[in-house]
Parts: sequence; C-alpha cells; structure tokens
Amino acid sequence: MAGGWWRGKSTPAKVETYTRWSFHFFGVVEVFSIGLAALGQAGAGVGVWLLVVVCVHAGLTMLTSSRALDWTRGRREQPVRLLWALAAATAVIAVAALAVAQHGPGGKDVEAAAGAVFGGVTAFGAGTIALGVRERRRVLAVVGGFAVGAWVVTWPLGLPAGAGLATALVVLLGGGFVAFTSAFSVWLLNAVYELDEARETRARLAVAEERLRFGRDLHDVMGRNLAVIALKSELAVQLARRGRPEAVDQMTEVQRIARESQREVRDVVRGYREADLGAELAGAQGVLTAAGISCEVSGPVAGLPAEVQSALGWVVREATTNVLRHGNAERCAVSVRVREECVVLTVENDGVVGPPGKGGSGLTGLRERLAAVAGTLEAGAEGGVFRVVAEVPLAGVVA
Repeated sequence: MAGGWWRGKSTPAKVETYTRWSFHFFGVVEVFSIGLAALGQAGAGVGVWLLVVVCVHAGLTMLTSSRALDWTRGRREQPVRLLWALAAATAVIAVAALAVAQHGPGGKDVEAAAGAVFGGVTAFGAGTIALGVRERRRVLAVVGGFAVGAWVVTWPLGLPAGAGLATALVVLLGGGFVAFTSAFSVWLLNAVYELDEARETRARLAVAEERLRFGRDLHDVMGRNLAVIALKSELAVQLARRGRPEAVDQMTEVQRIARESQREVRDVVRGYREADLGAELAGAQGVLTAAGISCEVSGPVAGLPAEVQSALGWVVREATTNVLRHGNAERCAVSVRVREECVVLTVENDGVVGPPGKGGSGLTGLRERLAAVAGTLEAGAEGGVFRVVAEVPLAGVVA
C-alpha cells in the first residue's frame, strides 16, 4: 500500500515529499540529540522541563518549515506571523535555558544540559527561520543576528567572555548549517519542478511544430491552386456575361484544378499520417534517454509492410508521449516480434502515475488506426508496470 502510494507520485512530488520529511527530521534530531540528552544529564526535575520545551520548539520548527516550504512553492502566503512566533519562542527558551545554566540548581550536569539546550534551540531556530526568507543577505542576517544575540545575552547572565564567544560560534555554525541545508534543498526542489515543466513544454512545442509543418504543407498545396481557381472563376463569370463560349473551357479548367487539389491534399494527409517504424523507434529511444529514462529497443523492423510500419509507428509515438507525460518511469522496453503471421509490438514502462485508461483519447485514436489494418490494441497497468500491446496480422494487410 505504501509502495503504491510512493510509486503514484511524480518525480517532483517525490523530491518535495523527501524534502519535507528532511525538514521534519531536523525536529526529530533536535528532540533526541538535545531534549533527551538534557533529560539524561539533568535528571527528572530540570531535565523533564528542558525536554518539554525542546519538544515544543521542535514541533514549532516542523510546522514553520512545512508552511515555509508551501510558500516557496507558491501555495500560500509567506508565514510571517509564524516566523516571528518561532523567533520569539526561540529567544525565550534560549534565555531561560541560559538562566538555568547560570543561576539554576547546582551541578555541572544541569549546567551542561541547559547550555546544550541554549545552543541547540538557537541554532535550529535560526536555520528554520532562514527557510522562510528568500534573499541570501536576509538569510545571512538571520543566522548572524541569532549568533550575535546569543553572544550579547550571555553578558547580563554572567557567562564568561570566552564561553560566550564559543556559544555564539556554535550558534553561527549550527544555524548556518541548517540554513544552508534548507536553502539548498529548496533550490534543488525548484530545479526539479522547472525541469519537469521544461519537459512538458518540450512535448507541447514538438506537437505545435508538427502542426505548423502540416499547416505549411497545406498552405503550399492549396494557396496557389485556390488563387488560380478564383481567377479562372472570375474570368468565366465575365465571359458568361458576354455570352462567350470560352466560359465553359474556363470552368472545365477550374474543375480540373479542384480535383488536382483534392489529390494533393490527400497526398499531404497520407504523408502526415504515415510513420516509419524504424524512425519512430530510434526517435523514442533518443527522447526517452534524453529524459533520463533507460530505453531498450529490440526486434526486427525491416521487411514489414508499409501499412504495418505506419500503424505501429503511431503506437510507438503515442506510447512514448504517455511515458513522458503521464508516468514517472525509470525504464522503458520496446519490442517487436513476428509470430504466426502477426506482428506484435510491446511497450512496457515502470513508474506508473495514473496512466491513461482504455478509454483515453490517445489510445482510442490508436485503436482506430489499427482497426484499418485489422489490428488490435491492449493497454493497462499491472504490478507497477504499464503495458501497451499492439497486434497487426500480416495476412490481412497483404490481402
């Protein structure tokens, strides 16, 4: 069940889920490395209090990081109030922990535990707040501001100067590490989404380019002929008004040009609809490889009838488009086999993400094309693999 849920996500969604879990893991690390350690050092009294405040702070950092990540993806407004709340909670907890370390119950263990809470809470708070700002200077200002604040607050509490500088350095390095990790994770997530959008744009541009090519071909065929038809029709009208018999010749010529135009349009459409199977297999392998999908092509192509190659070529083209646009595939296999006077084309890919069902418009169009050569098409997902199987009988084509 969990595996199907994970496979059901696209690559950007997987990266986002991993990034979100990583931010939440920071909160878990804060609880275990600081809170539980403080409980073990300080004992049941002060240690429990330190553990509770660390857990509260960790939960607030998890919530803030989740809201900030949504903001970076444009799903919600910048969580300004939550950022200020985390900053205030971090400051209060840090100052309270430092006060306990200096003026609380005696013992080096309590002092060490409270000091660890002070440095850890400040570092995690600074790094998480940096996730909610966008400019690099502001990130540096947040981390540096917390480090300076950690140093300044040690003065009135009587902490030695050397210990105060060491604490500020710990906050600077720890907060900087968390902030850098958060900023890099967000940059990587945005890059993955941009690459995915670029892939979809490339597919749309390829379709638009093909439509433009078809439009140019039709314009070249019909433009001149329609102009000639218009001129000759106008001439025939003028001749008919004057009672000249040449009008019949002109209309006969118009009829001839119109029939010739019909033939040329049919040739253009036929050329547009026909697809070479070998070229489509090579193109599919190149496109999928460029998209980071391992593609294996096997089977004979040469010697197949042109009608069979055209029909199966369209299957390869549509299946490749589905792999790129509807799946999250890492592997794709295309095989061509000839058995019992029948050509079988199989396209398999993993990473199924809501593939088009049997009623999809693309697959419906393929079934119509295959029906013209007495072929069939089966498509469906099973065990995390989406499979398209097209069969075309050679005997029916030859007949």
